[in-house]
Amino acid sequence: MADESQHLDRAMEDHVDRLRRQWARELPDLNTEPMAILGRAFRLGNLVRPSIEATFASFGLDRGEFDVIGTLKRSGPPYRLTPTEMYALLMISSGGLTHRLDRLEKAGLIRREKSPKDGRSVQVALTEAGAELAEQAFRTDMASELAFLEPLDEGERETLAGLLRKLILGIEEQISEAGPAAQ
Repeated sequence: MADESQHLDRAMEDHVDRLRRQWARELPDLNTEPMAILGRAFRLGNLVRPSIEATFASFGLDRGEFDVIGTLKRSGPPYRLTPTEMYALLMISSGGLTHRLDRLEKAGLIRREKSPKDGRSVQVALTEAGAELAEQAFRTDMASELAFLEPLDEGERETLAGLLRKLILGIEEQISEAGPAAQ
């Protein structure tokens, strides 16, 4: 019976379980519990990333370009932000943002406009085509990502989302308390 139980457990193992089992054999004194959660979060991101990137590519966008038009779309009417607001929201360098804006402007998805408040500053505005593309791409992406969640019922998804939120808030607080050097 014990052999059958072990066989059943091995059959239910995921990639992270196998890694933890290997580390437990090599370093039996080391607690690998962080891998059970953070390792799985990392693995999860790696597993779904290709599908997300393929979805955006089917709309002629890379993930970074979608992030720009998606940020503008979710900012609400009039779908305009300053470059400073955008790179703060996107957490990328101003140079990286400029490169994305150049490509998106060339594609007719955004336009740069002088600020009505200050003619010296610029705002990035989503064009009608950009707004439509952002919505279509996001709707398609959410449908695709929802399919990945099928192994979990609604209650399990809510529980997992709540636990991940709690974990992220705790980590963000730890990083904030540690100061800018830790970020």
